[in-house]
Amino acid sequence: MSAEAFGHTGFTGTSLWIDPVRGVYAVLLTNRVHPGGQGDVVSLRSQIASCVAAALSPGDAAQILSSGRSLTGHHELQKSFTGQGLRNGRVQTGIDVLSANQFAPLAKKRVGLITNHSGLDSKGRRTIDLFCKSPKVRLVSIFAPEHGPAGLADAKIPSSADPATGLPIHSLYGESKRPTEKALADLDALVFDIQDVGARFYTYLTTLGYALESAAEKGKDFYVLDRPNPITGLSVQGPVLDARLRSFAGYFPMPVRYGMTIGEAARMFNAENKIGANLHVVKMQGYQRADWFDETGLMWVNPSPNLRTLAQATLYPGVAMVEGANVSVGRGTGTPFELIGAPWIDSRDLAAYLNKRRVQGVRFVPVQFSPAGHQYENQTCQGVQVVLLDRQALDSPAMGVEIAGALFQLYPKYFQIDKTIHSIGSPEVLKALKEGKDPQWVFLRWQTPLQEFIELRSKYLLY
Repeated sequence: MSAEAFGHTGFTGTSLWIDPVRGVYAVLLTNRVHPGGQGDVVSLRSQIASCVAAALSPGDAAQILSSGRSLTGHHELQKSFTGQGLRNGRVQTGIDVLSANQFAPLAKKRVGLITNHSGLDSKGRRTIDLFCKSPKVRLVSIFAPEHGPAGLADAKIPSSADPATGLPIHSLYGESKRPTEKALADLDALVFDIQDVGARFYTYLTTLGYALESAAEKGKDFYVLDRPNPITGLSVQGPVLDARLRSFAGYFPMPVRYGMTIGEAARMFNAENKIGANLHVVKMQGYQRADWFDETGLMWVNPSPNLRTLAQATLYPGVAMVEGANVSVGRGTGTPFELIGAPWIDSRDLAAYLNKRRVQGVRFVPVQFSPAGHQYENQTCQGVQVVLLDRQALDSPAMGVEIAGALFQLYPKYFQIDKTIHSIGSPEVLKALKEGKDPQWVFLRWQTPLQEFIELRSKYLLY
């Protein structure tokens, strides 16, 4: 085929390939999922393509050259994910925009700021300090989510004081996970400025929801200083949370990867849960929905202790789906959420099984590791390292279901699959995996509720 050729393969086994230079097309119509759902047409596709190629005359190469287009092989020489086409943006987050407007919306208001170490402007200055220096706004108190104001804690956090300003810091991950009546008494408004991760089971979302509820109950204004979704605001993937499984790690019935900014999520929570808060979102400038974090021009700050790179944040919505069970996901190592292992796993068997599944965008390498903390502390674990090859091709929640299915198929006596229910979020998906259904079949089963969420989400998008 020439470099101008293009095509598509379908889940059920269909394929379409067109070469406009040669004037050749090949269409395969078949159904690998009928009747048992276990068919594989990869070799068949290859044989058909070979038959088509064999029927082409040798003179076609001259036709390609005379067309002025490059020969086939050009795209095959490119890496699966390169820097070509990446954007070098200059995104201004909500705090940048608010500061440029001299904090006008908050003039003369007594403010409580919900933030942590990720609350920085594009120049690296703390939102706390910018508020304190503004003559137009009075910052009264600070509220800190899980992991604390410095983003380093992995346990409940106490209330404290900010060393630089002396302002009180009220914990939202201690005795109470909501702003208390006493902490709200002297405030006119709450402002939320925290970098989210883009995964449903990240607790910053629930802190946002709880704070919205508290603000509405006490009649306080609520402002969200918007920030990018680091794994793009486009991709919406994974099973939708069953409403019966709502918890602090699952505030709203949304898919694992929900494709919204924190400001857009606030708008959805406020309307769909009928919270009724007086909500204002300070929009970003220069942001595009397709932006990965490294395309925004903003400085990366670890949103929590065990998410240290954008690659880990990309893998997180999939790998974390099995974290509730008896497996290590690399916490206590230098590469959390790039590892999956346990003492009862055979590294090579698991890697071979998962690689045979041909999960797009990743490769699984057999490894051995010993976590310094968390699950299986100081024990030798065998497992796999998840190597991210193509972040655009990866459906991370689908990968998570593949991992859960592999562990259950290979180690049914050891893997505690029922403990994944809150991260998977769907009893139907869990049931299908326990029944031995192919994960690709399971993937199809969550498409209808996923499309329903996409329609709901569309009402609240700002960019």
